[in-house]
Amino acid sequence: MSPRSVSDMLRSIHDCLSFQLTITLASTGQINATLYIKVDPLGDRLSLRKHTAKFQHWISPQNQELYVDSSIQPHTTISESTTMPLLETSAMDERLRFIVIGAGQRGVSYANPVSQMPNAAIYAVAEPVNFRRQHFGKTYIWGRDGKPSAGQEFSDWKQWLAWEIERRELERSGKTVPPGVDGVFVCTLDSMHVEIMLAIAPLNIHVLCEKPLATSLADCVSILRAFSRNPQEKIFSVGHVLRYSPHNQLLRRLLLTDRVIGDILSVEHTEPVGWWHFAHSYTRGPWRRATDNKDGSLLTKSCHDIDFLLWLLSQTPDGTDKEISAHLPKTITSTGALNQFKRSRKPNRAGEATNCLTCPYERQCQYSAVKIYDDARLAVGHTHWLNHVVHDIEDTLHLSGVDAARRSLYANLEQDYIKGVTPDEEIAKRPWYGRCVYESDNDVCDDQVVTIKWDEDNQSPLYSPGKLATLHMVANTEKECERRGIIYGSHGELSYNGKTIRYFDFVQGQETVIETPDAPEFEQKIKSHGGGDRGLATAFVSAVEAVERKGIEAEEAQRQFVGCTLEDAVRAHAVVFAAEEARRDEKVIQWKTWWETKRLQCEIESQAV
Repeated sequence: MSPRSVSDMLRSIHDCLSFQLTITLASTGQINATLYIKVDPLGDRLSLRKHTAKFQHWISPQNQELYVDSSIQPHTTISESTTMPLLETSAMDERLRFIVIGAGQRGVSYANPVSQMPNAAIYAVAEPVNFRRQHFGKTYIWGRDGKPSAGQEFSDWKQWLAWEIERRELERSGKTVPPGVDGVFVCTLDSMHVEIMLAIAPLNIHVLCEKPLATSLADCVSILRAFSRNPQEKIFSVGHVLRYSPHNQLLRRLLLTDRVIGDILSVEHTEPVGWWHFAHSYTRGPWRRATDNKDGSLLTKSCHDIDFLLWLLSQTPDGTDKEISAHLPKTITSTGALNQFKRSRKPNRAGEATNCLTCPYERQCQYSAVKIYDDARLAVGHTHWLNHVVHDIEDTLHLSGVDAARRSLYANLEQDYIKGVTPDEEIAKRPWYGRCVYESDNDVCDDQVVTIKWDEDNQSPLYSPGKLATLHMVANTEKECERRGIIYGSHGELSYNGKTIRYFDFVQGQETVIETPDAPEFEQKIKSHGGGDRGLATAFVSAVEAVERKGIEAEEAQRQFVGCTLEDAVRAHAVVFAAEEARRDEKVIQWKTWWETKRLQCEIESQAV
């Protein structure tokens, strides 16, 4: 019996629950086996179990192959396991496959929209936290009642990389292997990006890396060098999501294509982090400490705000000849400080307390961890942000009730350290969500302003007027990450806030107000940047599809769908590093000279290593 006959038979008896079949596959050698066959009524996989040994066989109707799984555990090597999941139809076999490295909030933000696309699938996950990995896999990959196949679940990115390298070696030797992935979403902690990116660069695979690309300019340039190929072969995206939201896409068209306020003269852009959000992430959380180079919250929180400004003010309008260069800044300055979250602002009534659970002032304090995590969230059933504090709190709540979930929450919040006694490396490596915000080890700015100046450019085929832009990142705000701004033009004024765009025409004396649609409820819940997360995921997948399925050159797909190059993304990061240097040294950065010097310095240092 041929493999095709087996496939046809299996499809024809799709509704049967089980039967026995003896198969001889002459095309693969003399294989005689009596198999016990179970057919999933949903048709997503065909399970054949051999009576005489603990083997699980999978037949793919599309590829006519037989695979064997010797009851393996996740993360074993290809030589030990070649289990392959089946897709329901040949059309689904054509879906692009992606792995998510890092199954936290950012990984979910991309996995959710990708899992809803007809042309793509989240195929694998690499995540060290077991609960988070299992929850992610059940939600987006193997289903709540399913089991991961080999190549779908890894405890970290290094295991996946080793597996993928071995898979490719076996494939080159003519062995039958499971499919690999077409692309990677890198959504780990910022400090891990450079190691991961440089390690996977030789795979020559499509990549979307969460922002920031790296935590130093030298590392960003190293990644740029590692992924630069001529001609470009793969798509590369960075998590600069603001340029992909429907609101901001419309904003850019109104400004650059429709020119509703004429030439842009000045921009005031504000990133209101949110009073409790800053305390959670940048005072108690993983982004509370500056990098080794003393770069802080501007990099981790607002590098995509800098990218947003460059997208509006430097990058040429859509449809412009690609040979026309961007209008680059003349100077960059910045000033900022840690004004709120420090010991000198601690209320006297709090005394020497360093933890909210033992603080006499807790009930009066707006930053009380009890108020933020219990009163405002757990007590009313809002568990999303609580996953950062206790990874499995949602399961605890659903399975054991609110009292058990509260005990788990408070067990985490009561954990504390003693300055001068607890080793600093122990303090630095984890968040302390119950810690007093005035007694934390945070050192990043909670208030910062960046000013970018462009000179008039008469040499470009596109006249580029001089202009000025300011970015204000501020912690203590009512709004949480709901960017807002005012843009002043030669013929009008425009304001925006993520939901509404209003502009006034000086010539006509008329006001126009445009409301943009809200993001889906789930995306609002996880703070999806006004649909920007979905927009970026869609753009990335569309670009990968254009390259892999439609024969479009990678450079053209990058330009058409992603809208910026890796060079553009690294330049945006460089502006952030320049602004941080200007803040620390209290100076004005001359952009062109600074960037040329720094880039050359990075190249020389990398060659010396």
